[in-house]
Amino acid sequence: MLQGNELPRVGAPAGAATREHFERKERCVARGITHMAPIVIESARGAVIRDIDGNLYLDFYGGIGVANAGHCPGGVVETIRRQAEKLLHSCFMVAGYTPYVDLAEKLVEITPGDGPKKAMLVNSGAEAVENAVKIARAHTGRPGVIAFEASFHGRTLLTMSLTSKVKPYKHQFGPFAPEIHKVPSAYCYRCLFGASYPDCGLACLDYFDRFFTAEADPTEIAAMIIEPVQGEGGFIVPPPEFLPGLREICDRHGIVLIADEVQTGFGRTGRLFASEHYGVVPDLITLAKGIASGLPLSAVVGRAEIMDAPTPGRIGGTFGGNPVACAAALATIGEIETQNLCARARHIGEFLEGRLRTLQKRYPQIGDVRCLGAMVAAEFVTDPDSKTPAKEIPGALIAACFRRGLLVISAGVFSNVVRFLPPLVVSDEQLEKAAGIFEEAVEEVLGK
Repeated sequence: MLQGNELPRVGAPAGAATREHFERKERCVARGITHMAPIVIESARGAVIRDIDGNLYLDFYGGIGVANAGHCPGGVVETIRRQAEKLLHSCFMVAGYTPYVDLAEKLVEITPGDGPKKAMLVNSGAEAVENAVKIARAHTGRPGVIAFEASFHGRTLLTMSLTSKVKPYKHQFGPFAPEIHKVPSAYCYRCLFGASYPDCGLACLDYFDRFFTAEADPTEIAAMIIEPVQGEGGFIVPPPEFLPGLREICDRHGIVLIADEVQTGFGRTGRLFASEHYGVVPDLITLAKGIASGLPLSAVVGRAEIMDAPTPGRIGGTFGGNPVACAAALATIGEIETQNLCARARHIGEFLEGRLRTLQKRYPQIGDVRCLGAMVAAEFVTDPDSKTPAKEIPGALIAACFRRGLLVISAGVFSNVVRFLPPLVVSDEQLEKAAGIFEEAVEEVLGK
């Protein structure tokens, strides 16, 4: 049985069972559902994945930010077992059960803000975003929503409309939802205004004066939705003044500020929620991914008077707040708190950022290194002067890492970013090994 502290061990060729899996997948799974790594997972624990051929991999994508407390944490697994023996499902909208209310109380307690708050539970990040927009519209009576370039908010119609990367997420899937407005994000490495921080005066905030004159009347805007760190966009960390500036703009115009913390929440950035780094209290916050160690669950949490705007029956869903998922979430939050995984995230980030910046001095193709806690990324370019996205490098690096037993994935609106999302329980020895593997991969792909 995996302990979770093992180091990578690869070399076993794909066996008959692996080949059969991919043959079966080709026959019965839609082509749009892809695999990044050509393996079939047998088990996982901590920061380690074992495939059915016996190979061990260090997992530095963490289920795309889901396994913050590690794969199969023992206390969470036991909690799931106990709850599954009592109640699998009843639909909370028909008959209540305590895990839903227990989790709602916990989320109200730990999310930013001291005033009265309430929560609702659904199944996925996209559902949480959709419901947050519905709630904001019900509260304000306005239709418009402001989103940011380089954002990702989901794959449903509304959340695709909010998302800002055409391929693969939006291509040929339109027409999209109306009353969605896009504005530039604080992507300082690729500033659309040609400015440089900190001498820019935050032109991305000043732009709103023009936007509210030329593009949209603020009295028609219900909500502004922002990822405190843009995830799929390439782990874009904004300047510290950016989110407070958005908070001021929203307050001035009566706009609901929604923080999409689907990927940044539950300790990932070194605080329980990334909004806390900026001293900003959002009106609504959307949560998913790291909430329940992999069970489908998401939440919208926010100011009580806003959350109560939809009248009874207007929000919810059959599976929303499933009792087993709620129990898993409470146990996962307990793991994050008792193991002080926020502090661990800060340590992970400092270590990985340091190693990447050392590499950057040797390889100018590493155009930018970005980090907030254990949300770490390197953006690759053809050269540092033109900053032309080097889209072919991440794929080659991911493949080189895979051959050595390290699983990482790409990101970026230009598909030129490698990102690291390791479980926060990863050991120092595993961190050192992963960094060494990535350095070897960079040497292989970019040359010594």
